[in-house]
Amino acid sequence: MDSLSMLLSASALAPTVSLAAFALLAHLQLLPERALWRGFRMLMILLLVSVPLTAFGYHHALNMPAGLKLTLIGVVMTLLVQLLGTIIGSFSSRYLHGEAGQSRYLAALAAVMSAVHLLLISDHWLALIASWSVVGAALQHLLCFYPERAFARLAAHKKKLADVLADGLLIVAASLAWLETGSGNISTLSGHIAQHGMSATLHFSMLALVLAVILRTALLPVHGWLIQVMEAPTPVSALLHAGVVNLGGFVLIQFAPVLAHAMPARALLLVFGLATAVLAGMVMLTRISIKVRLAWSTVAQMGFMLLECALGLYTLAALHLIGHSLYKAHAFLAASAVVRQTRQETLWAGARPHTLALLTAPLLTISAVFAVAGLLGNNPWPWWWSMILGLAWAPILWFKTAHNDFTGPLQQVAAGCLIVCALTTAALLAHNIPLQIQDSHNPILGTIALLGMFLLYCALVLMQIRPHTLTRWQRWSYAGFYVDEIYTRTALRIWPTQWTSVLGQGTDSHNPHGKLL
Repeated sequence: MDSLSMLLSASALAPTVSLAAFALLAHLQLLPERALWRGFRMLMILLLVSVPLTAFGYHHALNMPAGLKLTLIGVVMTLLVQLLGTIIGSFSSRYLHGEAGQSRYLAALAAVMSAVHLLLISDHWLALIASWSVVGAALQHLLCFYPERAFARLAAHKKKLADVLADGLLIVAASLAWLETGSGNISTLSGHIAQHGMSATLHFSMLALVLAVILRTALLPVHGWLIQVMEAPTPVSALLHAGVVNLGGFVLIQFAPVLAHAMPARALLLVFGLATAVLAGMVMLTRISIKVRLAWSTVAQMGFMLLECALGLYTLAALHLIGHSLYKAHAFLAASAVVRQTRQETLWAGARPHTLALLTAPLLTISAVFAVAGLLGNNPWPWWWSMILGLAWAPILWFKTAHNDFTGPLQQVAAGCLIVCALTTAALLAHNIPLQIQDSHNPILGTIALLGMFLLYCALVLMQIRPHTLTRWQRWSYAGFYVDEIYTRTALRIWPTQWTSVLGQGTDSHNPHGKLL
């Protein structure tokens, strides 16, 4: 191996190795906290600058160590993760100024970042399982940074149970695939399927993989911990919502060549993804707290992202992943700026979207999507996805009228149509980025998804036209349809824990395990 190859290999492995070493240094508390923060910021900047070397190594088909592999989407995600990690780390140093336990926080944060970087270059089942497991274990320390907060402890416990189940399912998926192919390398699966076809063993392996991703990505019914981690520091919330929960989408994209032949797994993914996107989207509309709304928004977005994977729209799922990560990082780190937006929205208090706008908006937005795709002459999406996008963007054209004042509705509709056209153009242009991801559309699953999104839009319209007829339903929606309560009781029954204990105090003698009464 020449010196250039060694340099490129070192740059690809540098994030994982150096951050793991820093995590150990912070854990041993050999340096003052101020020196640790300064060293962490310098290390993150150096790693960010080294990412172009990793991209150069991919371009030259760099030979990685056994079990590791550079992919284009992996390189892009490495840049994204390193950028967000650098920003979140810098924010954390200011946010936690004067707090106790900053060395512990830094050790956990560096361990999470190291494991995520390893996952992005994993090409072996063992590397994938180990890295994802370390992410979950290190994250527990960040979620419980304030151990006296009971709901933070409960959220961490519920996530830990989901992680343990997910790890078990990943081991099952790996064992079945390894038994079938005779190799633990993930990249060999597509070649095996091309030669021997999709066997029943591989179908069960993909079903186990999909269930593991559902658990790791906080889809219903195990989503509650993602809502309750609002008790953790704000930068931890940003790390979770902008990075960690998105890993499930990346893993599915890496398995796209196999999932293209695994219809039972894709059908299961469709059910959970669609149900989560619809239900979480409806719950989000009933919440007032900014951070809680953002959390429910993440649950809905994860459902929508996994829905895209189920439909075989892996390129869109990758773009969705990148856009969602950037948006959620900004949203949580700049949550205070939402106060101004909320005050502006109160100016419309009592005003509802006009019925005409509710009924005609989807017709206009769907027409706009098809028109832009036709003008550009290269529509990579099937017809049903264009209609789903139109439905998703229809609320942009909802104009509000107060006291029968119709001043400017045409201007609002025209501006909304321009926004939809711009969004469609941007999505089409972004879709042409050569990420080397192979899509595999399925019209049956796509039609089912379109029907589900249409029903969601009808529910939103009914909420606007006849809100009093859905009063009882809205109470259920505000409560998250009580799905999390069921999971919480089940989790504490299966794995009791003293989550209600606080520092220096014991638990209630009548409720020694902190169970919900």
